[in-house]
Amino acid sequence: MSRPVILVSNDDGIDAPGLLALEAAMAEVGEVWTVAPATEQSARSHALTMHDPLRVERRGERRWAVSGTPADCAYLALLHLVPSRPDILLSGINPGSNLGADIWYSGTVAAAREACLHGIPSIAVSQHRPMAGDGPHWETAGAVAIRVLKALLADPMPPWTYLNVNVPDLALADLRGLAACPLGRRTYAHQVDVREDPRGRMYFWIGGPHETFEGAGTDGVMLEEGWATLTSLGAYPADDGAIARVRAWTDR
Repeated sequence: MSRPVILVSNDDGIDAPGLLALEAAMAEVGEVWTVAPATEQSARSHALTMHDPLRVERRGERRWAVSGTPADCAYLALLHLVPSRPDILLSGINPGSNLGADIWYSGTVAAAREACLHGIPSIAVSQHRPMAGDGPHWETAGAVAIRVLKALLADPMPPWTYLNVNVPDLALADLRGLAACPLGRRTYAHQVDVREDPRGRMYFWIGGPHETFEGAGTDGVMLEEGWATLTSLGAYPADDGAIARVRAWTDR
């Protein structure tokens, strides 16, 4: 059986350690092509660069850096840079988990979602931020990514579905396993930090620290219990239950 063509991207930039670790892991099982942002693009969500040109710099035989967002990278890779249609895209390894509502802000997840919109099987891979200890254990996230890749290629998901993987920062031997689970609710201390520059002009930092995970058996709770988590996501989210309610407001 021929080795799969694997497209790799991220949101932390082409020189990020997590991307290099993912490239190394994927090279064990397939032909790797990398198209990643030239600079840090975290929390860019699914933004596309529509009003400025994109610049591309070749960084190797099958590596390109793009002056745009993660979604730009997936788009350019699939429609122009990679000569043959990839079998799969993996985005990561993000140095920090993407759980619950994080998926809407995450550039890591957006690269996978963009590939999904083009009909490419895709996986976003994130690792919980290293705490005190001997982390980060990139090799653990890489091993989990290989496991999920093999399963997905052998048993493809329905159209417009992609996968989100989060891995604790543990040695592989200490990982409890891989758990399929739904998104939970991740709460943050929402805050606006108001400051003043030396010229008296006001500026802001937004966002606060993580507080809690909610929902027994959901992604954040299982991650904290030492499991790698696997969640299926839809490229076209819809609350079918709410349609019946809003239909009462409409003419058909």
